Amino acid sequence: MIEFIAQNMAPIMFASLIIFLLIGYPVAFSLAANGLLFFFIGVLLSPYSGGSINLAWPLLHALPDNFYGTRVMSNDTLLAIPFFTFMGIVLERSGMAEDLLDTVGQLFGPIRGGLAYAVIFVGALLAATTGVVAASVIAMGLISLPIMLRYGYDRRLASGVIAASGTLAQIIPPSLVLIVLADQLGRSVGDMYAGALIPGLVLTGIYMLYILIMSIVRPNAMPALPLEARTLGHGVISLIVALLVAGAISYAAYRYLVPTHGDNADILGAAVGVIVIYIVAIADQRLGIHMMSKLAQQVVIVLIPPLALIFLVLGTIFLGIATPTEGGAMGSVGALTMAAAKGRLSLDVIKQALASTTRLSSFVLFILIGARVFSLTFYGVNGHIWVEHLLTSLPGGETGFLIGVNILVFVLAFFLDFFELAFIIVPLLAPAADKLGIDLIWFGVLLGVNMQTSFMHPPFGFALFYLRSVAARVPYLDRLTGKQIAPVTTGQIYWGAVPFVCIQVIMIGLTIAFPQMVMRYKGAAVEPSTIDIKLPEMPGLAPLGTPPTDNGAAPANGGAAPAAPGTPDLSQPPNFGDTAPAKPAAPAPDLSKPPSFN
Repeated sequence: MIEFIAQNMAPIMFASLIIFLLIGYPVAFSLAANGLLFFFIGVLLSPYSGGSINLAWPLLHALPDNFYGTRVMSNDTLLAIPFFTFMGIVLERSGMAEDLLDTVGQLFGPIRGGLAYAVIFVGALLAATTGVVAASVIAMGLISLPIMLRYGYDRRLASGVIAASGTLAQIIPPSLVLIVLADQLGRSVGDMYAGALIPGLVLTGIYMLYILIMSIVRPNAMPALPLEARTLGHGVISLIVALLVAGAISYAAYRYLVPTHGDNADILGAAVGVIVIYIVAIADQRLGIHMMSKLAQQVVIVLIPPLALIFLVLGTIFLGIATPTEGGAMGSVGALTMAAAKGRLSLDVIKQALASTTRLSSFVLFILIGARVFSLTFYGVNGHIWVEHLLTSLPGGETGFLIGVNILVFVLAFFLDFFELAFIIVPLLAPAADKLGIDLIWFGVLLGVNMQTSFMHPPFGFALFYLRSVAARVPYLDRLTGKQIAPVTTGQIYWGAVPFVCIQVIMIGLTIAFPQMVMRYKGAAVEPSTIDIKLPEMPGLAPLGTPPTDNGAAPANGGAAPAAPGTPDLSQPPNFGDTAPAKPAAPAPDLSKPPSFN
């Protein structure tokens, strides 16, 4: 019995961890306690394991290096997490989400499902600026849910749209989970961001396609805004004209900048066009010129700052100007600037942002420390080899591995948070994926899309909890219409999330079927046969590939080949300009007599 336990320590240890987590112990302490407990057991059972346990007491000396080395405390990659968290919380307090939802809701208001489109669009923008799911869901739940209920939206549909659009912060850069996945997979955060961008935008488009279908199938579930609710009036044509003018300015700037800035001219030209139209909208509003409609003014003024912040963070990362950590620092400064410009930056806001950032960073740090303790023991009992053999032996090769892993992560997401999945499961899956030849950036993005469902799974989805915390629990009187509004039940929130969980599962399949959505991060493939290598010509040497001047023929008498004209005589000392006297010819030796050495 002891030999059986010793030789199967890895699966027993993994099963014990799952039991600890299901009981409800904190993740960080479950990892650390499980690792230390089985380290003690493993050292005692090592003589009975037949060589499958490689643990000894001196191995504990490696823990300080794991804690204070490049894996945890000195990890520059993880430094981006507090920066992006701080940026997202400051933006939430700055009122940017409220302004965006109000303006975009007015823009899409005349069509059925306009408010739902606005929530998804704003959710994508907040995801690209905050990267924090809680901030997005809570902000949109407080602002848009009462408006959607006021104008007769179906409660399940409204709840599902808000929760799902908030989880876009999980996959659209600068997502926090992508930073953790890049660190655990040993890959660049910039590559992970570039690989996840297209799948995030495709998922946003599928959400909007679902709203379009539902607006046709169930038109009464998402009515258009009534005319009296459109306070910004009409003016879509004015907005289109403004966008066309901005496009023309951008193209002219691009043509002007191409000779001097090359590949970056398109981005710089677009920046010029956006800045010009933003200045025009501000001047038109302040001076009362009425060149643009009120709707066009508001859309331009409200949308440009977050778009500029997105460029400041993601644009500099994709252009290679800044690392993700530096991009997060610039984003934090940009968020403080935006909040100050709106007059909403105060000492209380900064204190709240710093407190929330400290809590989340400490949470991540303690989980990572616990994971280091667990992995030290798990690798000592050859757990990584057990997991690798288990996964690589799945039928179907690479496809079977991907399907099996995604089913496993999908099921575990019912019980574990995405941070816990990233720190516990991903380090075990990565070696098997690498051995099968799977690109780890593609694998990381695929897991990121899958872990997104952990926020939407009933009954433990955190996005559902966030929405439940801000949704009305009792009937209330609407402050504008004076009508009594029924509350939103927990069951309605859960059922509203189910269609969007199905959409996320479909997105997992699309990412597996079309890997090029992610592989774009590598750039265009280069055909080796088209590469032309040219070496600079060197004076005095014949070009490579040309035959020698004497066609390689040796002299007929077997002697040395005559020196080419202009070739220096290396048997003589160098001549630096003075004419040397001619050297007399040596007398020919008489070979009929013996040699004389006098």
